[in-house]
Amino acid sequence: MPTYREAGVDIDAGNRAVELIAPLARATQGPAVLSGIGPFAGIFALDLARYRQPVLVASTDGVGTKVLLAEAHHRYFQIGQDLVNHCVNDVLTTGASPLFFLDYVATGRLDPGVVAKIVAGISDACRKVDCALLGGETAEMPDVYSGTTFDLAGFLVGIAEREELIDPSQIREGDAILALPSSGLHTNGYSLARRVVPTQALPRPVTPGGPSVLDALLEPHRCYLSEVRRLGGVVRIKGLAHITGGGVVGNLPRILPTGLGAEIVRGLWPEPPIFDFLAPFVPDDELWRTFNMGLGMLVVVDGANVGAALEVLGGEIFHVGKVTSGGGVTIRE
Repeated sequence: MPTYREAGVDIDAGNRAVELIAPLARATQGPAVLSGIGPFAGIFALDLARYRQPVLVASTDGVGTKVLLAEAHHRYFQIGQDLVNHCVNDVLTTGASPLFFLDYVATGRLDPGVVAKIVAGISDACRKVDCALLGGETAEMPDVYSGTTFDLAGFLVGIAEREELIDPSQIREGDAILALPSSGLHTNGYSLARRVVPTQALPRPVTPGGPSVLDALLEPHRCYLSEVRRLGGVVRIKGLAHITGGGVVGNLPRILPTGLGAEIVRGLWPEPPIFDFLAPFVPDDELWRTFNMGLGMLVVVDGANVGAALEVLGGEIFHVGKVTSGGGVTIRE
């Protein structure tokens, strides 16, 4: 009679992974976490958050096919950071701050060391934004995934005061669009990037003396929590658009009221060289529909507040466009 291990699932490897992960999770947890590592569900005490009218905000996402590039080149720590930062930014668009995070790792053959490296990246990113890594799930499914191939997803819950939620319905024609630059592709567009970039080009520098193409592609997704908090302390933020799958043309309209569009002027922000590298392989309109093109988070503020915003964040934020009448997003040179 076959054992579970002979069927492809190694319980001992799973237990070893939990042993390696547990201290990484505990390092992120404060007194609000009422459960240890191992129960069927995590428990978080909201009364310690000290909000008058608390609103919970949730986001779930994955890293996509960036995991294939990370696996092929044994770069696991960065994609753990990617996962958390992506979810933090999504929750941030509402004005919320992160409370706790849960991860999900699924693989064909469990390697405890690999899982520990991924969760180390998750733990590191959680600590930086004061977010508890509450728990997670590691699933070994040899009939679903081939070999050591794995997938990675996460779930984040944040919190905000009801009266401090960002309200994009207040956006008006003429409002200014500011940009917090991206570090690269972040976690979107890798199915296309992996297809068009020649394997032999990965070790080459993107620009003379710069990082390799591989390093540029695996650069972790930026988290914008600190910048948005600083900005929100001096100006009223009307809207935040996290530029993920679908690029600027697909994401910015998600926060614009009906009847409004946007104009973005290219060249007004530092565009990571990886996009110039990709340009010869991908049509221009496809670049803008797929990648963030250096625009990690777009911020809508009243035009009168542009000066204050640029002053508080110095060279970290750029005035790149404006809200217009009509629909859609126009990119002009």
